[in-house]
Formats: sequence, structure tokens, C-alpha cells
Amino acid sequence: MQGWRLYRATAAQKPIAGLYDEISSRPGFASCDQLPQTYIDAVISVEDSRFERHHGIDPAAIVRALWADLRTRSLAEGGSTLTQQLAKNELFTQDKHLARKAAEMLAAFDLEKAYSKQQIFEMYANTIYFGNGCYGITQAAEGYFGKEPAQLTDAEAVFLAGLPNAPSLYASSPELALKRTQTVLKRMVKCRVLTQMQADAIAEEAAGLTV
Repeated sequence: MQGWRLYRATAAQKPIAGLYDEISSRPGFASCDQLPQTYIDAVISVEDSRFERHHGIDPAAIVRALWADLRTRSLAEGGSTLTQQLAKNELFTQDKHLARKAAEMLAAFDLEKAYSKQQIFEMYANTIYFGNGCYGITQAAEGYFGKEPAQLTDAEAVFLAGLPNAPSLYASSPELALKRTQTVLKRMVKCRVLTQMQADAIAEEAAGLTV
């Protein structure tokens, strides 16, 4: 009930129906056809592998996250889909409490009803934080590599896909950022968007990145 009230109050201030127009009008907005396919595949593989199949929340991911939280006695694991992350970042505070989590799920359902998967991905990619003061993929591509998103190499795209998991940590530690890149590549192989041979070649290129 508290989550419902929080969601209604938030939606009244920032209606979901106008969210895409608002985000897509921001400077530097990049649509999916301006993003490397490797970047799109990397983000979905590591953040929300069932993105194309769920309707805003992924019960299987929530169960996994709850189990991890019970084992560690924390709220470290979110089990959040890309849609939930978008809702959290654009509509709510980052506080971890049950009412906000419930409101976030309600918002995710409505986002999925209002927008296509492509539009949801575009909103996510253009608003997520990458560390070093970079919000959105265009600022990240420019800030880390001095490029437009479409010019990113496969290794650069995979590197950037891994940063939002812990942006401040990875931005301050190239070694940890490289380890995160390896994790993204493993997920991409597991999700069958890369072969092991392709992943190995990208990993070799990533080892030589200077950021």
C-alpha cells in the first residue's frame, strides 16, 4: 500500500507518458541505431539477460537476489531489470527500502506498457551513470575514449557496458574495470551473443585499453 502511494505521488509529478520525449530531447541522446550492437548485447547479457522476454520484472532474478541477500544478510543484490533500473534512476531516490522497491516494480510495469523494448533500452543507456561525471552512453564514450558511441570498438563497448554496476569504483581502478570487462564477456558467451573465440579476441584488445 505504501509502495502504491509512493508510485502514484511520483507519477503525478513526473508522468511516465512523457518520459521518453523528455529523455530523448536531452543533448547527446543516442538512439539504438547509433549504438554498436556489441554494446547493446553486452548490456543486456550482463544486466538483464531476459530483457526481451519479461514485462518489467523478472521473478527468477528476484528469487536469486533474495537468496543472495539472505545468505549475506544484506540488500546488496537487487534483482532489478533494466526497466526497474530506469524507473529507480529517473523516478525515485536511491534509498533501499521496501516501499520504494514496490513503487519501482509498479513503475516498471507501466513503462513496459507505455514503451517498446527499444525505447526502454534507449532511455536506460542515455541516463545511466558511468562514473567520472558521465551520465549516458554519449558522455561515457566521449569521456573515456573521446568518441561518439557509434565509433566505439568492441572492447570499448564491452568496457563501458560493465561500468554502471559500480561506476565510482571502476572509474578509480582500471584493474577492477578490466576484471569487470572479463565478467561481461563471460556473460556474453553464456548468453550466446559471442563465441569463446570472439570473446578472447575482445579480451585481448581490452587488455590494451588506456582510460
